[in-house]
Amino acid sequence: MDTRKKNIVLFGPAGAGKSSLVNLMAGKDVAVTSNDTQRCTLHWQQYPIKFDGESYMVFDTVGLDEPQLNITEYLNAVENAYRLIQDLEAQGGIDLLLFCMRAGRLTETLRTNYRLFHEFLCDKKVPIVVAVTHLETETTMEDWWGRNEKTFQQMHVAGHACITAKNNVHFQNLYEQSRVIIRNIVKQRTADGQRQAWIGGNSMFVSLMRKLKQLLVGNLRVKKDIIPRLKRCGLSPDLAKELARMIDRGV
Repeated sequence: MDTRKKNIVLFGPAGAGKSSLVNLMAGKDVAVTSNDTQRCTLHWQQYPIKFDGESYMVFDTVGLDEPQLNITEYLNAVENAYRLIQDLEAQGGIDLLLFCMRAGRLTETLRTNYRLFHEFLCDKKVPIVVAVTHLETETTMEDWWGRNEKTFQQMHVAGHACITAKNNVHFQNLYEQSRVIIRNIVKQRTADGQRQAWIGGNSMFVSLMRKLKQLLVGNLRVKKDIIPRLKRCGLSPDLAKELARMIDRGV
């Protein structure tokens, strides 16, 4: 039996309820939450979680969502991602990307956040599940997905969870339902055979670490390549160029 903790990288914009989602999965308060949209997680945080006989390590990250992040914060977030990848390389890889978003319109900022993690950082090699929060006012939480599924057609997701992560006495039944929903999809998408950390015998982390290491030391060839890649992920040309310049200066 594989006793390795399965690694889950949790990402999403400020105010989406990432920390509350961690607590929902854990069944207890392990992560600090905030009632406003200010980031209470300035660097990635890790939380060991166990349920149904399985062990998980959930990494709550800073969302790479411009314009909420200024350029300095953005670069710091990239450096934090690099350190996170270093840690995960020794632990066997990422089993799941969990994209936490608040119910509402799928904005371009959300799309950019998705692309940066799924396409740029993880090279489309890690399954991704969308967790839609703040659905406690819906008659049936799953109805939200039925109304909005078409907007996700361009996003390659392995599954979704329509939930509330608000632990409120008025929504206690929905909260408990949400715990079952999110735990079930996490178990399903991290089960044996679901991992996509290695493609063609090469660990995705080896190539990703090499890419980020070159990026951070200002390799000129990577600098030229990084601008169009970031633009394809939705960053503005000015932001992509400024980030490349800062990297080239060794900031």
